[in-house]
Amino acid sequence: MTLPNPLLLGVEFPGTGTHPASWRRADSRAEELFTAGYWLEAVRVADAAGIDFAFLPDSFALQAEGATGRLEAVGIAARVAADTRRIGLIPQAPVTHTEPFHVSKAVASLDFASHGRAGWEVAVSRGQSTLFGRKAEQEESSLWREADDAVEVVTRLWDSWEDDAEIRDVATGRFIDRGKLHYIDFAGEHFSVKGPSITPRSPQAQPLIAVRVADPHSTRVAVHRADLIRIAAPDLPAAAQARSELRGAIAAAGRDPNLVRVLIDIDVHLAATEENAELDVAQLEAWTPTRPRESLRHIGTPGSLRTLIEEVRGECAGDGVVLRPLALAAFTAQLPRLAPTLRDRLGLPRPANRYATA
Repeated sequence: MTLPNPLLLGVEFPGTGTHPASWRRADSRAEELFTAGYWLEAVRVADAAGIDFAFLPDSFALQAEGATGRLEAVGIAARVAADTRRIGLIPQAPVTHTEPFHVSKAVASLDFASHGRAGWEVAVSRGQSTLFGRKAEQEESSLWREADDAVEVVTRLWDSWEDDAEIRDVATGRFIDRGKLHYIDFAGEHFSVKGPSITPRSPQAQPLIAVRVADPHSTRVAVHRADLIRIAAPDLPAAAQARSELRGAIAAAGRDPNLVRVLIDIDVHLAATEENAELDVAQLEAWTPTRPRESLRHIGTPGSLRTLIEEVRGECAGDGVVLRPLALAAFTAQLPRLAPTLRDRLGLPRPANRYATA
């Protein structure tokens, strides 16, 4: 059995790369990391290669090692929106020290700027009360209860304008029909928001919600709220089992599991040959040794990565993958060779040559 639809392909854009030593590579462009051009070029390459989603990580914490410092993910997404055409733009926006009203407005604005290509990856902030904030550090269960409330508020605010609330009636001078703006009147454990939003309903109406699951608390929010669920698994059988369990939980929550996509994180490094890829990673590890992550890892060529992606599809291990480059510049250099053909997009096999001998 295989999945009925072509696999979705996402790429995470983690600064110079997920490996903390990636900035030390000669091709890292670390000196450009805080410029618009760095992000524009990387995401444009992915867009041209047919990648479906650009995930833009963010946090209120400084990185513990490696290239230190961050630009704000929604801001990056807004900047690249005008210079890309197809790729979905999904920035992380942490909710722990952020008002959901501000998140709803920012992501809806991104949806307008991108003509309906925006999403939001829900994230929480652990242990950041020492940096700023007006509340004590929270336990994991509290963080995700707050995140659940935040998603509820954000999605209600996205619905607080009806599609035809803007009437722009020159004769009467009425720009909007105030009868089609609605108070959301939300009062919960963490937020009290009356509404309505100040931003009209965006092109998608409800931009996509993504949640990365790592424990029962994040999983509960994902099952009830997410359109895209990101998982980490050590191998494809474990990923297939996780996907099956998530689909069962989604159905039990009263949602259609066919409307939720489960995406597998894959840490990846690509080079022209597998030997070169292995040598590159050995150099990164020599600079900064890291602990193995509990997720799939692929060190090789675009061709061997395509084979792995086909195995994901064949084993029903996920509805898509999110590629997490160890070194972003090296990955984007190889990305055009990974681009799906039209047959790939339609889920059709490559035809055998009728004249070739077995």
